[in-house]
Amino acid sequence: MRQRTLKTAIGCTGIGLHSGAKVTMVLHPAEADFGIQFKRTDIAGRGAIVPALWSNVGDTRMNTCLVNETGAQVGTVEHLMSALAGSGIDNCLIEINGAEVPVMDGSAAPFLFLIECAGTVEQDAPRRAIRVLKRVTVTDGEKMASLSPANGFSLRFEIDFASQAIARQEFFVALSRGSFKSEISRARTFGFEQEVAMLRAHGLARGGSLDNAVVIDSTGTKVLNDDGLRYGDEFVRHKILDAVGDLSLAGAPIIGAFHGIRSGHALNNQLLRALFADQTAWAYTPVAPGSAAAGGYALPAPDALVVNG
Repeated sequence: MRQRTLKTAIGCTGIGLHSGAKVTMVLHPAEADFGIQFKRTDIAGRGAIVPALWSNVGDTRMNTCLVNETGAQVGTVEHLMSALAGSGIDNCLIEINGAEVPVMDGSAAPFLFLIECAGTVEQDAPRRAIRVLKRVTVTDGEKMASLSPANGFSLRFEIDFASQAIARQEFFVALSRGSFKSEISRARTFGFEQEVAMLRAHGLARGGSLDNAVVIDSTGTKVLNDDGLRYGDEFVRHKILDAVGDLSLAGAPIIGAFHGIRSGHALNNQLLRALFADQTAWAYTPVAPGSAAAGGYALPAPDALVVNG
């Protein structure tokens, strides 16, 4: 398998979920081994570049926010990163004129649509993945996130809310050709009516509305959106969508099985930090030619491991 980038540039304009600010974003093709990098067009110089990597994750309150060494930020990157990962994009320069990715409809589907419209192209450079060699787990009270060895990339997530509208949900998906688009991409972010005032007082959810989030009413029993849910278990599927985006900040596709129980952005990032802190827990491996490469995830060659190099 070879690395992939976009065929042509494509952009969009929207509002930030938390800032409420209007922002314009353009996705550009990038050279091999460039990775995924944001460029703040409202900031001059090298300080404008914010690489999309786990080590640059700063604030994780209600979103995943990247921060570079000069303090430049790009927030709410998880839905876009999820779409890029699900599309198999290795290299992309993302120009953005503000501090937060536009929320669009609260899912990854609009970003997936942009990528499909731009098209993708294979590059003259081999693709490599990160193979999980042993189980790594992080916990926070009743919350848990883990990565275990596997022959592909799969995600299992469990949530349990007091709200009757959500209650307990569990979902499993093995990301293969088409599964990200059909099973995960349209699941929207969600919140609770009674929390809106508190979130906005803390500078969050100022751009949130029924147009870009599923909102549960103050009784916890009803979804306020007129169009209802896109999936019967849209809530847990969105948590998987978030996890795909958060884990893509590893910098390469992960070959392993993710399991999350009530996990969120903070714990997902802690999981990557724990993985890379243990040099015996992972290894780079080339992606095998001819293997199924859909969704950005393919089976690696089992006999070709390059430990941490």
